[in-house]
Order: sequence, then structure tokens, then C-alpha cells
Amino acid sequence: MLDRALVFLDLETTGAAASVDRITEIGLIEVENGEYVREWSTLVNPQMDIPPFIEALTGISDAMVAEAPTFAAVSVELHARLMGKLLVAHNARFDYGFLRAEFARLHTDYASDLVCTVKLSRRLFPGHARHNLDSLMERHAVACGARHRALGDARVLWDLISKWRACPGADALNAAAASQLNPSPKSGPRSRANVPLAA
Repeated sequence: MLDRALVFLDLETTGAAASVDRITEIGLIEVENGEYVREWSTLVNPQMDIPPFIEALTGISDAMVAEAPTFAAVSVELHARLMGKLLVAHNARFDYGFLRAEFARLHTDYASDLVCTVKLSRRLFPGHARHNLDSLMERHAVACGARHRALGDARVLWDLISKWRACPGADALNAAAASQLNPSPKSGPRSRANVPLAA
């Protein structure tokens, strides 16, 4: 059973630089005591143009977000959903960086412990060279009804963790998560949390 309150999160953005680009969509899955609780998603008006190559990748256009709420408008609800929960994401530093940048623009503090599913996969399956989301979906037979959309990709992350709990098992998953939550002194500051991810 998953011991911590978790949020599996994915963001779509206008680009790769959190300092200048903005969020266009948020999707998250909330898990408590190892059980799916709820999901939530929203388009976000980034208050800037979406580049054509991003629109081609995600299918999210300027027209789709024109009437969507801004990040400021959803920030209170989002903050409440995130606070006190372990954030799980693919390339987690990317999503985390965007969240912190968006909240900082509103003079709102946000910090969280992180587990990255890329790092989990590398630790659990070191014999494989590729750990991007498409490779993991194919390797573990996980389907996605809306690839490159925030909620669809967040669902994939929850499905992957559920599969990894079964094989290679909860002990291996806990050890892989602990290596991120409790890094060695050489790899960075010690996290506030040391509770197992799964049991």
C-alpha cells in the first residue's frame, strides 16, 4: 500500500524555460493510502502565444485557452491540492520548476518532496537504455487515451507506479524512491521526508 499522500502531476507548457514560458494545462491524480482518490485538470490561459510546434505536439491552441482561467485564477485550489503531498512526475524537475515559477509570480511559496519516474525507471530497470514516457508505456503495456495532454499523462504515471508495485515489487519501489528522497551528502541536501512510497 502507498503510505504517503501523493499527487501524480503533468503540465503542458508553452516551452521549456520556466523563467519565460508558462503553463497551458494542469492534470493531476490524487492518491491516499495507496488508493486513487480523485483527479483534476484544467486548461490555463498562459497570457502569451503558444508556439506552433507546441500546438502540434499537444493539440492545445491559442483558441482553446483564450477563455481558460489564468494560473492566478486556479492557484488557490491547486496549491491546496498540492500542499503536504509528495509530488510524482516524469522529469519531475521540469514540472516542479514551472510550478515554483508560477507560484513565485504570485508571491506564493511552494515546495515539495519529489519523486521522478524517469529516475525510478532507471533504478528499477537498469538494463534498459530508454526511459522516456513512450518507451515506458510500451515496455509496461500502459495505454494512454490522451498523450501529451496533462491528465492523460498523469494517469500514465499512476498506472506505471501501480505496475511497479507488483513487479519488481514494493520493496524495490521503496528503495528506488528513497534514493531520491534521501540523497547522499554528495548528491544534495537531505529531504524532509523519509516515509516509504509503497508498502
